Amino acid sequence: MSSLLKLEKLSFSYGDLRVLWDVDLEVHPGEIVTVVGSNGAGKSTTLRNISRLVKPEAGTLTFDGHDLTRLESHQVVGLGVIQVPEGRRIFPEMTVLENLRMGSYVKATRADRERNVARAFSLFPRLEERQKQLGGTMSGGEQQMLAIARGLMGNPRLLLLDEPSLGLSPLFVKNIFDIIKEINRQGVTILLVEQNVFQSLRIAHRAYVLETGRVVLTGAGEQLLKDDHIKKAYLGM
Repeated sequence: MSSLLKLEKLSFSYGDLRVLWDVDLEVHPGEIVTVVGSNGAGKSTTLRNISRLVKPEAGTLTFDGHDLTRLESHQVVGLGVIQVPEGRRIFPEMTVLENLRMGSYVKATRADRERNVARAFSLFPRLEERQKQLGGTMSGGEQQMLAIARGLMGNPRLLLLDEPSLGLSPLFVKNIFDIIKEINRQGVTILLVEQNVFQSLRIAHRAYVLETGRVVLTGAGEQLLKDDHIKKAYLGM
């Protein structure tokens, strides 16, 4: 199967601090691929390189035949690579509906705005109930729902999710992962970065394990759940 996204020998440093070392990663159309690892492993930095928020030190990043290293971040969004950032970063002084509309600021997505709002409300009924509420007054879990829904407003061909379960209650965590599965079932390819190793491997078609900026394991999600290193290092088993 051909790759939608392919990273080859990606290396990156913050100043003198090397964060990524020769990372190879592929995402095929229709997959959920997850990158797991502890805090500081380089997971979010990988997404920031894909989104062109930072410049790689070495390596290649290709999306559907396009060399991402030659593009600016807004051009990457124009290709359909949409990132939902860690920490949600919604607009707190805007209503839920206004936040959603901001997700379709790219001209090519505006014609689908109302259809995408309807999809967001279908996936997240609570957002429809609170569409006139200011984003900053909602709970963390509700804000995470809004952040994901806003990302979907951009018609993503590849949705980058950065720590979507961070800081959420156990009930919201399970809900968020179930919704991620449903979004994928509806045809959206997903690259998921997560510290919640069990839940992310449970829903992933394939996974990469990052440790101190290096890929140390890769395989099917269910396969890695049974791996002795994963059980000991991340699952407390």
